[in-house]
Amino acid sequence: QPLMIQGTGSHIGKSVLVAGLCRLFAPRGVRVTPFKAQNMALNSFVTAEGEEIGRSTAVQAHAARQRPIVHMNPLLMKPKSDDTSQLIIHGHAVADVTAQDYFFSTRFHDRRLAAVQESIAYLQSHFDLIIAEGAGSCAEPNRRTNDIVNMGAAHLLGARADSAADIDKGGVFAELLGTL
Repeated sequence: QPLMIQGTGSHIGKSVLVAGLCRLFAPRGVRVTPFKAQNMALNSFVTAEGEEIGRSTAVQAHAARQRPIVHMNPLLMKPKSDDTSQLIIHGHAVADVTAQDYFFSTRFHDRRLAAVQESIAYLQSHFDLIIAEGAGSCAEPNRRTNDIVNMGAAHLLGARADSAADIDKGGVFAELLGTL
């Protein structure tokens, strides 16, 4: 069964936990892969095929002893301004989109969902275990509609979802309670 690490917010250690879990299973003969449906990062990693994915996903792939591929991170958003990002699907730039269009219009929803579903199907057929990472906080109401990165991705994967929080920042119990 796939495992998903979600969090109470950004920068709480989800990427490190996923990398650690990938490294835990890889030497045991498990064909493990990371998966992050959507990543937002200005700096990307270029795969051997010349396609872009998030750098953190590439690090996780190396921890899993796998070659980084676009199915590990089918959607990448590269910020261009306060409200516009370059949308990269399966490693290739397709459009500049505003946050409004990306999250709330139907213009890109079907295309995003199809990319995520295609990548999940690929990973499920080529790996024994998928360890997925959510984005930001899994409890953000602005991401609930058409969610394909947190609980939506967990549902598509049939994954067990665990929450992570960073006690070092303070307020961790309130964050966990608020997330629940």
